[in-house]
Amino acid sequence: MSDLFSANGMGQLEDRPLADRLRPRVLEDVVGQGHLLGEDGILSRMLRSGSLGSLIFWGPPGTGKTTVARLLADATDLEFEQISAIFSGVADLKKCFERAKGRRISGKRTLLFVDEIHRFNRAQLDSFLPVMEDGTITLVGATTENPSFELNAALLSRAHVLTFETLNEDALIDLLARAEEEMDRDLPLDDEARLSLVRMADGDGRSALTLAEDVWRTAGEGEVFDTARLAEVVQRRAPVYDKTKDGHYNLISAFHKSIRGSDPDAALYWMCRMLEGGEDPLYILRRMTVMASEEVGMADPNALVVLNAARHAFQLVGSPEGDFALAQAAVYLATAPKSNASYLAYKAARMDARQHGSLVPPKHILNAPTKLMKQMGYSEGYQYDHDMPEAFSGQDYFPEKMGRQKYYEPNARGFERDIQKRLSYWDRLRKERSGQ
Repeated sequence: MSDLFSANGMGQLEDRPLADRLRPRVLEDVVGQGHLLGEDGILSRMLRSGSLGSLIFWGPPGTGKTTVARLLADATDLEFEQISAIFSGVADLKKCFERAKGRRISGKRTLLFVDEIHRFNRAQLDSFLPVMEDGTITLVGATTENPSFELNAALLSRAHVLTFETLNEDALIDLLARAEEEMDRDLPLDDEARLSLVRMADGDGRSALTLAEDVWRTAGEGEVFDTARLAEVVQRRAPVYDKTKDGHYNLISAFHKSIRGSDPDAALYWMCRMLEGGEDPLYILRRMTVMASEEVGMADPNALVVLNAARHAFQLVGSPEGDFALAQAAVYLATAPKSNASYLAYKAARMDARQHGSLVPPKHILNAPTKLMKQMGYSEGYQYDHDMPEAFSGQDYFPEKMGRQKYYEPNARGFERDIQKRLSYWDRLRKERSGQ
C-alpha cells in the first residue's frame, strides 16, 4: 500500500489539506482580491493610515475571508480570536468579550473574527455594539449572505462592508501553479482538462485545491487526464446556488431582465443556471407566468396562453423532457413584442381605488330590480350598447365625483397597435356623442 501511495505522489502529502498548507502568510499573497488589497485597495489604505475599523466581509466561499482577517490581525498587531456563529451562543460571546477586556487592560487589543455572522439572531448581534463602541474589540464578520438583509442596521452602521469577489480564471490558475510548486509535481492534466478543473471550481479557491488533490490521489504513474477522465474522477461540482438566498434572487433577476430585454439566448442561459442549481421548475414557470402579463401584456395576449400550456405540459411529462416546455416558453416570452401598459394601468387604477374611498357607481349603470330603486333613479338613462350605432354608447362609467380617468395607454407594438386604433376610434365617438 505504501508503494501505491508513493507512486501517486501521496508520500509528499501531509496530513493537512492542500488548501491549509497554501494559506497565504502575508496579505500580498492573497489572490483574486486586488480591489481590496491592491495598491489602491481599501484595506491597503486602512493599513497605511494605521486605523482599522470593524468590518463585514461579504462574499462566496473560498475567496479568502478568513485568511484576510487573520492576516489583518498580524499586520496591525491585534490578538486574533475566531468563533463561528453556527456553534456559538450568548455564553460564548460573553467569554470572548471578557478575554478581550482583559487583554485591553494589559495593552493588547483584539480582532474578533466571527464566521457566518448572519447566523446570529438580533439580540446576539446587538451584544457586539457596546464592545465595538468602546474599542474592546475590532469586529470582522464574514458572511455569504447579503448583509443588508441578514444583519441589523445598528451593527451595519458601525462596520464597513467589503465585498469579496469570486476568483477569476487567472487567480485560480495562479493558485494551481502554487499548488504544483508546493507538491513539487505538475498536475497530471492536459491543457483543456486544466481549464475544465478551473471552471469546475466555480470561483472557489478552496474547491480548486481540493479538486487538484483528488487528481493527484487518483492519477496513475505517467497518466495525464483529459477532460472526460477528469470529469469521471472528480465528478461535477454543483454551481453555487442557494434557492432561499442571494443566488436565487440574483439568477431570477437576471432571467427576468433578459426576457424583458428580448434576449432569448441570455434568458435560456440563466434559466439553465437555475435548473442546474436545483431550482424547482414550477417556480420558474410561475415567474414566467407573471412576466407574460407584466412584460408582454397585451402586445401579445397569447403569451399567457403559452405559459399555461407550458405549465400543463411540464406537469404532464415532468423532467427532463418537460424542461423543453420551459425552454419554449422562455424563448416565446423573450421574442414576443413587449408592453407593460396593462401593468401600469392596473397600478394607476389600484392607486385611485385606494385614494378615492367608497365612491358609488353612477346611477344609470345600476340595476333597478325594485320599484323603490327605479324611483331613486337607478338605471335611468342607461343606453344598451348593442342597440347603439357601432355597438358603442360612449357613456361615462366612472363615479360622478371622480370623473373619467385614463389608465391604459397601449403601445404601438404587436397586438396593441390594433387596440390603440380601436380605442382612438371609440374616443372620437365618445366625444361626438357627448357633444364635446
